[in-house]
Amino acid sequence: MRTAKRRTPLATYFHVHLVSDSTGETLNAMLKATASQFAAAKPLEHIYALIRSRAQMEKTLAEIEASPGLVLYTVINPDLRRLLEIRCSELQTPAISVLDPLLNAFTDYLGLEQSLRPGAQHELNDAYFKRIAALDYTLSHDDGQMVWDLEPADVVLVGVSRTSKTPTCMYLANRGVKAANVPLVPTADPPPELFNLRKPMVIGLVASPERLAQIRQSRIGGMNAEGAAEEYSDLELIRQEVLKAKRLFAKHRWPTIDVTRKSVEETAAAILTKLSARQNQ
Repeated sequence: MRTAKRRTPLATYFHVHLVSDSTGETLNAMLKATASQFAAAKPLEHIYALIRSRAQMEKTLAEIEASPGLVLYTVINPDLRRLLEIRCSELQTPAISVLDPLLNAFTDYLGLEQSLRPGAQHELNDAYFKRIAALDYTLSHDDGQMVWDLEPADVVLVGVSRTSKTPTCMYLANRGVKAANVPLVPTADPPPELFNLRKPMVIGLVASPERLAQIRQSRIGGMNAEGAAEEYSDLELIRQEVLKAKRLFAKHRWPTIDVTRKSVEETAAAILTKLSARQNQ
């Protein structure tokens, strides 16, 4: 008698409407974080950004009525909020103001009134220009460029090829952190400038040789020199690279992060935690 095979349940698709009087980034991030906990459910996103007039809200509501689903919103204007909430109630569509619990908690704790300014986090203030400066710095100090100018950095990431140095630096830069990265190349010594830094935190990134070999193997298609390609993805040579990198990090007492099973966001979060701890010492 044959045992029936279990079938993976088909994904459940559902509409989610993200209504914001700003860019909608907050809603998008919260949706992704929440939806990731429901593997069998796939949200169909409808994004309505910079909704700041009644006409814009009316048009948004017409689209919500045409494709009913969850409504997540960040709308400061009380009249537009009321319009959205009443219409969603009439449509029997769940509408959640995702920031209300945080805003209310801050109000109670601080004893201050909310400013009620839409998109306040995106104003052209000092924090904004700091983020732009960090992005400029990170772009010009990627992959070992301008090693003579590493001292202004907040963090310098060091690691062998394919340890996610560049994407992690870009993520950090978007958080206002000046991040540079220096690759460790098997055929060359690390730049001497790396060993005399005072301001930046130098952090070593490592990954399992097996994972690196897998990633590099998928990248060698565009390499012309066959011998170089084989060496680049050779497991034994990668093991030697990783061991040499770990010894370098230990010698200089640089904190190390294993990125084998980490996303860029998780690696960046670990780095931000280390930077915060250092600043609070």
